[in-house]
Amino acid sequence: MTTDTGVLIVGASQAGAQLATSLREFGATCPITLVGGEPHLPYQRPPLSKSFLNGKTDADQLLLRSASYYAEHDIDVVTGEWIEQVELADAGGRAVAASGRTFAFSQLALTVGGSPRRLPVPGADLGNVFYLRDLDDATALRAALGRAQRVVVVGGGFVGLEAAAVGRSLGKDVTVVEALDRLMARAVAPVVSQFYLEAHRRRGVRVLLGTGVVGLGGQETVESVELSDGSSLPADIVLVGIGLVAHTELAEQLGLACEGGIVIDEHARTSRRGVVAAGDCTTLRQASGDGLLRIESVANAIAQGRAAAATIADVHDPLSAVPWFWSDQGDLKLQIAGLSAGYDDVVLRGDPRSERFAALYYSGADLIAIDAVNAPRDYMAVRKILETGGSVPRELAGDTEVQLKTLIPR
Repeated sequence: MTTDTGVLIVGASQAGAQLATSLREFGATCPITLVGGEPHLPYQRPPLSKSFLNGKTDADQLLLRSASYYAEHDIDVVTGEWIEQVELADAGGRAVAASGRTFAFSQLALTVGGSPRRLPVPGADLGNVFYLRDLDDATALRAALGRAQRVVVVGGGFVGLEAAAVGRSLGKDVTVVEALDRLMARAVAPVVSQFYLEAHRRRGVRVLLGTGVVGLGGQETVESVELSDGSSLPADIVLVGIGLVAHTELAEQLGLACEGGIVIDEHARTSRRGVVAAGDCTTLRQASGDGLLRIESVANAIAQGRAAAATIADVHDPLSAVPWFWSDQGDLKLQIAGLSAGYDDVVLRGDPRSERFAALYYSGADLIAIDAVNAPRDYMAVRKILETGGSVPRELAGDTEVQLKTLIPR
């Protein structure tokens, strides 16, 4: 690869860091500049709602790579610079930061992530109302959590339930308010939702389903949460976890196709030649023609970052990994492999009352996904089965005497 200005990666995220390191792995020798708006080197985000929030992990333990690693691999990491404008020319272009600093490039990668969806109700701008997306958010929430007693979590998804579990472990009075009729409804089957509902309630979390938030009360800081049924909850702090909005502003400036995110293919290519994208800011146009797929996970960020690097370096390494996810909710470890959308049957393996079981998802005769709760061996076996194109006969799936690892294709 020959270039004067090199690759500019906008967004010092997990995907951005992976893209930069993969470029070097693939043999790229061009200049690489990774620009992020936060004042931190690229770091892990999943622990923010888990081990960092409960004080078991410190900020320096979150770093994906040390400063010396980037220096040794000739990767220029620029922090504290928000890119606000990007211009393309025939042979590259330039990006302009809010500070006025400019960055020239010959190839562009967008790994800009997203922002938490805001709660659109009166009082949402009061103090002690938190969103959890970055390290500064988590640091402020951790400090506030230490002082608070009554915690209300708006949203019964992964982040909300992880934070609720941390709150209970610290002895706080925790209430989760979910507008839908079950927890984690977009990610798991009803039987898994029901298990988590009962498990969190056993641990002392109050969970309100089918309940909306219509307002927040208080003077300067939040004091109450007003609910759609006319009732009110006292609150010292409120954590809002109701989804993510992808950052598409720069992509839209460039005229890239965007539908809920920056549209990419399995090679992380956008609709414009010379521009790739990866991570939470993207939606994947499936090669099968089944429409767009949006995945927010570390595994997806890593896989797409690698695919984007392969495209830039002109090597063959398309996005092909089986999606996987996890959620640590106190002592309940949920591990997911595959995508369960479109399933027509769920087979339970083990007894949910034991808090150690798995749910295997089928579409017709095909195994398509697994949710494993405190069952890492079943999770790893099914993940490998999915990665190798195998399956588990439905009649064997629920038989705990059958070791799933014996069904991994050789």
